[in-house]
Amino acid sequence: MRVLVTGAAGWIGSALVPELISAGHHVVGLARSDRSAAVAAELGAEVLRGDLADLDLLRDTAAGVDGAVHLAFGHDFSRFEESAREEGRVVEAFGTALRGSGKPLVVASGTPVVPGGVATERDRAEGEGFAVLRDANAQAAVGLATLGVRSSVVRLPRSVHGTGDRGFIRMLVDTALDRGVSGHVGDGSQRWPAVHVRDAASLLRLALEQAPAGSVLHAVGDEGVPIREIAGTIGRHLDVPVTAVPADQFGFLGGLLGIDQPASSALTRDLLGWQPVGPGLIEDLDTGHYFP
Repeated sequence: MRVLVTGAAGWIGSALVPELISAGHHVVGLARSDRSAAVAAELGAEVLRGDLADLDLLRDTAAGVDGAVHLAFGHDFSRFEESAREEGRVVEAFGTALRGSGKPLVVASGTPVVPGGVATERDRAEGEGFAVLRDANAQAAVGLATLGVRSSVVRLPRSVHGTGDRGFIRMLVDTALDRGVSGHVGDGSQRWPAVHVRDAASLLRLALEQAPAGSVLHAVGDEGVPIREIAGTIGRHLDVPVTAVPADQFGFLGGLLGIDQPASSALTRDLLGWQPVGPGLIEDLDTGHYFP
């Protein structure tokens, strides 16, 4: 297939592009900067210069390819609402371009929080906040299945880890380096789901190739790693104390660290035969690449 990928030069896109190419697909990678264009080209993608605001470009390109994977999202939490609205417009544009074609559209989202339980593919985000905004876009993507698009949503867990990760785990390591203590919120029993970046890429490829229209999939390797265990591993590698600290000392990340949010991928594994093969989060931390 000739596949359009937004976010092709990003953290997950950089794993997905070679995954798709090795499976025989041709990748058209959206790039908004010279740096992103250079990365996408080095990965083997055909570069499409533009950004998410250019909806005409996205519609025209999507209409001319065999499928699309939408990964790009602005993770600046100071403008999250704006990023979510932008994502909604992009999903709508792809839906217009692919309507009635039967072509695949894969949209990335996040695993929901189920108070007192383990989130499955059947659950939705509830209440208010960032997760609900993104969930609305994911549901819009799923709804395109009724309009003749083989749409699917791949929900990613809080930690998509691996060499080069600049996400939440890197933030925890940097905070421990700055403060001289590896902290957790409360007793640290809160659980975070996680997946290795290569396993996330393999599921995105499977979704593009095989997922039935309207599928919701979970790219979860570790169902729930206790934050206390993550903090302990970081503390051991940095040789700093491990202790509970006030949530506000983590900035915006403190609110996330205080929530128990495990997630399952059992239904996804049964549907597509996906099996994570990369290291789990603690094993990946123990390889040492997160530390000076």
